[in-house]
Amino acid sequence: MFSPRLSVVTIVYNNVRDIERTIQSVINQTYSNIEYVVIDGLSNDGTLQVIEQYKNRVAKLVSEKDEGIYDAMNKGLALASGDYVIFMNSGDEFYDNETVAAVFAAADEADIYYGETEMIADDGSSLGQRRHKAPAKFTWRGFKYGMSISHQAIYIRRSLAEPYDPRYQLSSDIDWIIRAAKKAKKIVNVNRYVAKYLVGGMSKKRHRQSLMERFEIMKQNYGLIPTIFNHFVIAFNLGWYWLKNRRTND
Repeated sequence: MFSPRLSVVTIVYNNVRDIERTIQSVINQTYSNIEYVVIDGLSNDGTLQVIEQYKNRVAKLVSEKDEGIYDAMNKGLALASGDYVIFMNSGDEFYDNETVAAVFAAADEADIYYGETEMIADDGSSLGQRRHKAPAKFTWRGFKYGMSISHQAIYIRRSLAEPYDPRYQLSSDIDWIIRAAKKAKKIVNVNRYVAKYLVGGMSKKRHRQSLMERFEIMKQNYGLIPTIFNHFVIAFNLGWYWLKNRRTND
């Protein structure tokens, strides 16, 4: 039976409200071959005290200042020793307790597994499926109209996962996934919901910078002219979705 080791990395800083929900989502998985890595940015709001309650379920814990979210994520990546890695940051959750088992039961020895994401509001209520529906088949060209797979819904073979590029402060996850997908030989859609994503975060608060970084990443991978054209398509799709739903569900 295919049972690879999965490194789950959680990044957190001063998020006492949500961290326990994320931890329980990880430790309650029916799949047992999980290494749990938690990277804390030296929280002072009670977050660390919550993590300490579960220290016997956390394989590796680091609590120290960092240079931003992707610096913290690189620390987690460096500590991960599993066959695959996924980032489930504070506030985010696996879709249900069977998620990881279902992902690896979908196929053996894929380089990347991915699935669908449910959006969650601050009060815990569901906002439904992401506006960007996960594609039936994914390649590295699949992000040309936007990030069609959320970061919490993609499992990458650790040997393909390079460090996050620190040049991008808000959108380095897009670049990271594209680089891994370029090297992947076998990419599997597990055809189920695999994650719950808490809306918001720094990319929403600093939206203009996030968009500029995304444009630069797409330009580097897809070329300038196609990226300009694709952004007209992105803008149209966003506008049409907002008119129908009065929210963006990014």
